[in-house]
Amino acid sequence: MNSRVTATVFWILVAAFFTWDWSHSAPVNLRMEPPVVALGSGLAPSGAMCASTF
Repeated sequence: MNSRVTATVFWILVAAFFTWDWSHSAPVNLRMEPPVVALGSGLAPSGAMCASTF
Protein backbone atom coordinates (compact mmCIF):
# COMPACT_ATOMS: atom_id res chain seq x y z
CA MET A 1 0.00 0.00 0.00
CA ASN A 2 1.28 3.42 -0.76
CA SER A 3 1.27 6.24 1.74
CA ARG A 4 -1.83 7.95 0.31
CA VAL A 5 -3.95 4.81 0.75
CA THR A 6 -2.52 4.25 4.23
CA ALA A 7 -3.33 7.83 5.25
CA THR A 8 -6.86 7.55 3.87
CA VAL A 9 -7.50 4.29 5.71
CA PHE A 10 -6.10 5.81 8.91
CA TRP A 11 -8.40 8.86 8.78
CA ILE A 12 -11.42 6.72 7.94
CA LEU A 13 -10.70 4.55 10.98
CA VAL A 14 -10.24 7.62 13.21
CA ALA A 15 -13.54 9.08 11.99
CA ALA A 16 -15.27 5.73 12.50
CA PHE A 17 -13.93 5.48 16.05
CA PHE A 18 -15.09 9.00 16.96
CA THR A 19 -18.51 8.33 15.44
CA TRP A 20 -18.84 5.07 17.37
CA ASP A 21 -17.65 6.69 20.61
CA TRP A 22 -20.00 9.65 20.25
CA SER A 23 -22.98 7.41 19.57
CA HIS A 24 -22.28 5.04 22.51
CA SER A 25 -21.29 7.57 25.21
CA ALA A 26 -23.53 9.23 27.71
CA PRO A 27 -23.93 12.97 27.25
CA VAL A 28 -21.53 15.11 29.25
CA ASN A 29 -23.09 17.19 32.01
CA LEU A 30 -21.10 20.42 31.76
CA ARG A 31 -22.40 21.66 35.13
CA MET A 32 -20.71 18.75 36.93
CA GLU A 33 -17.31 19.11 35.23
CA PRO A 34 -14.46 20.66 37.25
CA PRO A 35 -13.26 24.09 36.14
CA VAL A 36 -10.48 24.13 33.57
CA VAL A 37 -8.54 26.77 35.49
CA ALA A 38 -9.27 27.31 39.18
CA LEU A 39 -7.66 30.72 39.61
CA GLY A 40 -8.78 32.38 42.81
CA SER A 41 -10.71 29.36 44.02
CA GLY A 42 -9.61 29.98 47.59
CA LEU A 43 -8.27 26.47 48.02
CA ALA A 44 -4.73 26.12 49.37
CA PRO A 45 -2.37 24.01 47.26
CA SER A 46 -1.55 20.59 48.63
CA GLY A 47 0.07 17.34 47.65
CA ALA A 48 3.80 17.81 47.27
CA MET A 49 6.75 19.68 48.74
CA CYS A 50 6.70 22.14 45.85
CA ALA A 51 3.10 23.03 46.78
CA SER A 52 3.93 24.10 50.34
CA THR A 53 3.11 27.72 51.19
CA PHE A 54 5.77 28.44 53.81
